[in-house]
Amino acid sequence: MRRLRNVKIVATLGPASSDYATIRALFEAGADVFRLNMSHGTQADQRARRDIIRQVEEDTGRPIAILADLQGPKLRVGVFANGAADLDEGNPFRFDLDPTEGDGHRVNLPHPEIFAALTPGARLLVNDGKIRLRVETCGPDFANCTVTTGGTISNRKGVNVPDVLLPLAALSEKDRSDLEFACEMGVDWLALSFVQRPEDVTEARRLTRGRAAILSKIEKPAAVEAFAEILAVSDGIMVARGDLGVECPVHSVPPIQKRLVRAARAAAKPVIVATQMLESMIESPMPTRAEVSDVATAIYEGADAVMLSAESAAGRYPVEAVATMDAVAMSVENDPTYREVIEASRKAKRTTVADAIVAAAREIAETTDIKAICCYTQTGGTVSLVARERPRVPIIALSPVSLTLHKLCLTWGVHTVRCEEVERFKMAVVNAARAAREFGFADVDDKIVVTAGVPFNVQGTTNILRVAPCDERLIFSTDPE
Repeated sequence: MRRLRNVKIVATLGPASSDYATIRALFEAGADVFRLNMSHGTQADQRARRDIIRQVEEDTGRPIAILADLQGPKLRVGVFANGAADLDEGNPFRFDLDPTEGDGHRVNLPHPEIFAALTPGARLLVNDGKIRLRVETCGPDFANCTVTTGGTISNRKGVNVPDVLLPLAALSEKDRSDLEFACEMGVDWLALSFVQRPEDVTEARRLTRGRAAILSKIEKPAAVEAFAEILAVSDGIMVARGDLGVECPVHSVPPIQKRLVRAARAAAKPVIVATQMLESMIESPMPTRAEVSDVATAIYEGADAVMLSAESAAGRYPVEAVATMDAVAMSVENDPTYREVIEASRKAKRTTVADAIVAAAREIAETTDIKAICCYTQTGGTVSLVARERPRVPIIALSPVSLTLHKLCLTWGVHTVRCEEVERFKMAVVNAARAAREFGFADVDDKIVVTAGVPFNVQGTTNILRVAPCDERLIFSTDPE
């Protein structure tokens, strides 16, 4: 099985997609990565989904990536005596540490860290920004506010604090438990919520101990400001437009998305665009035109992946949502304008031998009749560099390392193939030729480009490029090694 597109599709699993038949149907419709949302369900639920994914992988013979998305700290108000209260614009309202039930004048906010960071003029956003308040005066245990956008506030609604850097770790106790659980059951990617600073990422990396790749969710203004530093210590990025659109002015999200996607591409790190991409398909079998345009925009920008959340986890049409995203992707990538846009935005800095090798591989493939660029890899680093070039021909990644193959399921344009370890470059070429033929990328009379590093099985040694025939007899007859 091979995809007829380059961008990858991430599908979230949930109540609507927890059985074998549905998960396999999602994979066959186009899902490349399955997301386990640790905010919902028990660890036992997530383990059952993981087991089904691996069964689908075994039955189809294709590597499938699993992404575990950690919940992050959740900031919520307390409870109200009547379950809710109406706040009118212009009226005062107080948040404090008093645990007694709230009313139309005050409510408990059980997070002293928030009060420690607040300053007059800061905003407090409740219930995804539907209710907005401005801090007038504050102290270590209170904040007196003015309601700037009114509405009904009810028990345990979420609170966003966009204007200050909160002294909170990105990993709560629940997250630490979920992280260890996810690594133990063998997920490939960990998505880290509530990232504000690069230290949040390095702490998660210390805890994972190399068992999974770290993907930082950019959903707070502080993360946007520190993005270069966060990107440098992350393995991948998610543009999490949900909270980002709450904490930042909504009109600023599209340029932020474009900027983050370009920076991640330049760094050769996969980037996912997420949240509300086909939101109407939770209830409708057809998306809106605006949603289709939104998905298409992310693909034109060169994102590695686009993601479905509730559409595939809890919606009425999970398989149709994946199929729709697949169809949009193929339509966009067949548009001649797509190549123009992608190639105009190729601005990678090339400073190493590996950079030069992959740039040469793309240029050779695009100026001669080459059918695929094949990379024999241990860690996936060279494959990521090739994908950064966004070549016009397919990329085949060959590796004996399962985690590497799974991680690369998230990378633009990559078709992963498991192979045995090799000691000689000739056998890497033979494996590449066999894979290109087996998966329909090339015929016996065609040629491919092969990259690898000598000595083999050592990270960061990419130093060989060869144009090779797909006929093994020619490989053996022309290479005596």
